[in-house]
Amino acid sequence: MPDGHRTAELRSIAFHRLVAQRLDDDLLKSARARVDRWVENGAPLPPPTALRWQELLRQPPTTVVRRLTEDSDEMRDLRQNTPFAGAIPDRERWRIISEIR
Repeated sequence: MPDGHRTAELRSIAFHRLVAQRLDDDLLKSARARVDRWVENGAPLPPPTALRWQELLRQPPTTVVRRLTEDSDEMRDLRQNTPFAGAIPDRERWRIISEIR
């Protein structure tokens, strides 16, 4: 059974898998705009993290989709502060939370 931190990582991957499945121009545009605000305002996360998201979201959509669910140190770090917050309805979020324990 995964520890609490790994459980959170697995849930995050599952959330982002749903985002990747639904990624379209509007969702990508919204995420880019959110990250641009983060970069401009210097908040709510450190500028280097916001810049990493900005760089990723400038990639072709196929690359963004692949990277969102990548189980790498970089993506685990980035997913902790996702510009896709709110993209998954609560009902689906709760299903993932209950399934991954």
